[in-house]
Amino acid sequence: MTSYRIIFLGTPDFAVPSLKALHQSNHEIVRVVTQPDRPKGRGKKKQAPPVKKEAIELGLDIIQPQSINTPECISLLKSLDPDYLVVVAFGQILKKAVLDIPSKSVLNVHPSLLPQYRGPAPIQWSIIHGCSKTGISIMQLDEGLDTGDILQIETVSIDPKETAGMLHDRLAESGASLLVDTIDKLSEQRIQPRPQDHSSATYARLLTKKDGLIQWQQPTQSIINFIRGMTPWPGAYTYLNNKRLKIFMAEKADATQIFPPGTVLEAFPDELWIATGDGALSILNIQSASGKQMSVADYLRGNTIVAGTQAQNEPD
Repeated sequence: MTSYRIIFLGTPDFAVPSLKALHQSNHEIVRVVTQPDRPKGRGKKKQAPPVKKEAIELGLDIIQPQSINTPECISLLKSLDPDYLVVVAFGQILKKAVLDIPSKSVLNVHPSLLPQYRGPAPIQWSIIHGCSKTGISIMQLDEGLDTGDILQIETVSIDPKETAGMLHDRLAESGASLLVDTIDKLSEQRIQPRPQDHSSATYARLLTKKDGLIQWQQPTQSIINFIRGMTPWPGAYTYLNNKRLKIFMAEKADATQIFPPGTVLEAFPDELWIATGDGALSILNIQSASGKQMSVADYLRGNTIVAGTQAQNEPD
């Protein structure tokens, strides 16, 4: 089987399995390109991205350009004479001069069934929208936003209780396997690129912390899906008694009466039920602004939330 020279471009945890899979294959990773170290946490200490940490463990050469599109960076990458550039959640837009560097193609691992959920947050939005399946698309990168020709697609079912974090980890592994398989099949000319149906494309926009506010007027199942899709980041939250509470897990409650959405309902002492647009939700795991994640029963032992309390969109 043909061995190719590959430049790998990736930054977060999602890209690590693909880097490892390529390293374990018969192909040669001639350089790893990742984002610069960034300040993180309360101390704002600079931390290396996950791909850099893994590349160091694997003994691979690394560069961390502020922009991959500078003449200096392009010249360096060209000098490595790559057959493929492989891009997995790199975090920078590649201009045509970079796309033209490899002798064969620029490959991208995208966690959705393209053309559905193009963009930066396909995993979260597929869960928020209640999808029962998603997948991995291996495509040829072009100058558009996830618009390139498809090489292979693998469909993955979404478990009804799966969070975005859980699905992220599964898709990262699936993407790694499909990536190596795609390169091998390309070497044997067993697959051909096929254009996407742009008319059926949807977009998964980037999420921010503000997007996590729960809208209690939504149907119960929609809120459950929203919480799953927002976990672990940016996190679903609400305000009760002027306290910001992050919610990690919830299920439908057997409420017999309809109350205004966002109303705390009568329940057992170790339960927290909140009215929704069509019923009620039972909160299972919660975290206060200054605390740690815990069961709602543990939280209620030290915090009183009386029936009739109304959820707020922001603290008073």
